[in-house]
Amino acid sequence: MTTQSKNVFRDIGASLKNVVGGEVKDYTKMLNEARQASIERLKANATAMGADAVVMMRFDSGSIGTDIQSVAAYGTAVKFD
Repeated sequence: MTTQSKNVFRDIGASLKNVVGGEVKDYTKMLNEARQASIERLKANATAMGADAVVMMRFDSGSIGTDIQSVAAYGTAVKFD
Protein backbone atom coordinates (compact mmCIF):
# COMPACT_ATOMS: atom_id res chain seq x y z
CA MET A 1 0.00 0.00 0.00
CA THR A 2 1.13 3.51 -0.64
CA THR A 3 -0.30 6.88 0.23
CA GLN A 4 0.57 9.95 -1.80
CA SER A 5 -0.38 13.58 -1.81
CA LYS A 6 -0.14 16.17 -4.50
CA ASN A 7 1.99 19.26 -4.22
CA VAL A 8 0.77 22.85 -4.25
CA PHE A 9 1.24 23.19 -8.01
CA ARG A 10 -0.79 20.06 -8.71
CA ASP A 11 -3.49 21.37 -6.39
CA ILE A 12 -3.67 24.69 -8.26
CA GLY A 13 -3.80 22.90 -11.61
CA ALA A 14 -6.55 20.57 -10.39
CA SER A 15 -8.57 23.51 -9.13
CA LEU A 16 -8.34 25.16 -12.54
CA LYS A 17 -9.44 21.91 -14.24
CA ASN A 18 -12.53 21.86 -12.01
CA VAL A 19 -13.56 25.13 -13.66
CA VAL A 20 -12.98 24.17 -17.30
CA GLY A 21 -13.44 20.38 -17.07
CA GLY A 22 -11.37 17.57 -18.55
CA GLU A 23 -8.79 15.11 -17.31
CA VAL A 24 -6.61 16.21 -14.42
CA LYS A 25 -3.36 14.77 -15.75
CA ASP A 26 -1.38 15.42 -12.57
CA TYR A 27 -3.87 13.36 -10.57
CA THR A 28 -3.76 10.60 -13.19
CA LYS A 29 0.02 10.61 -12.99
CA MET A 30 -0.08 10.54 -9.18
CA LEU A 31 -2.48 7.58 -9.14
CA ASN A 32 -0.39 5.68 -11.72
CA GLU A 33 2.73 6.25 -9.60
CA ALA A 34 0.88 5.10 -6.48
CA ARG A 35 -0.37 1.98 -8.28
CA GLN A 36 3.15 1.11 -9.47
CA ALA A 37 4.58 1.64 -5.97
CA SER A 38 1.93 -0.62 -4.45
CA ILE A 39 2.67 -3.36 -7.02
CA GLU A 40 6.39 -3.17 -6.26
CA ARG A 41 5.69 -3.47 -2.52
CA LEU A 42 3.39 -6.44 -3.14
CA LYS A 43 6.10 -8.16 -5.17
CA ALA A 44 8.73 -7.44 -2.52
CA ASN A 45 6.50 -8.82 0.24
CA ALA A 46 5.75 -11.96 -1.77
CA THR A 47 9.46 -12.50 -2.46
CA ALA A 48 10.27 -12.05 1.23
CA MET A 49 7.71 -14.77 2.01
CA GLY A 50 9.41 -17.12 -0.45
CA ALA A 51 6.60 -16.94 -3.01
CA ASP A 52 7.10 -17.56 -6.71
CA ALA A 53 4.09 -15.52 -7.84
CA VAL A 54 1.05 -13.56 -6.76
CA VAL A 55 -2.35 -14.62 -8.05
CA MET A 56 -5.75 -12.96 -7.84
CA MET A 57 -4.14 -9.53 -7.50
CA ARG A 58 -6.50 -6.64 -6.91
CA PHE A 59 -6.33 -2.93 -6.20
CA ASP A 60 -8.14 -0.89 -3.62
CA SER A 61 -7.95 2.87 -3.57
CA GLY A 62 -9.45 5.75 -1.71
CA SER A 63 -9.09 9.32 -0.59
CA ILE A 64 -7.83 10.48 2.74
CA GLY A 65 -9.02 14.04 3.06
CA THR A 66 -9.18 16.19 -0.03
CA ASP A 67 -5.64 15.85 -1.35
CA ILE A 68 -4.28 12.47 -0.29
CA GLN A 69 -4.83 9.20 -2.16
CA SER A 70 -4.04 5.69 -1.01
CA VAL A 71 -3.66 2.66 -3.26
CA ALA A 72 -3.32 -0.91 -2.02
CA ALA A 73 -2.39 -3.90 -4.17
CA TYR A 74 -3.16 -7.26 -2.65
CA GLY A 75 -3.38 -10.87 -3.71
CA THR A 76 -2.43 -14.42 -2.81
CA ALA A 77 1.26 -15.31 -2.71
CA VAL A 78 1.90 -18.81 -4.08
CA LYS A 79 4.88 -21.17 -4.22
CA PHE A 80 5.20 -23.67 -7.05
CA ASP A 81 6.32 -27.22 -6.24
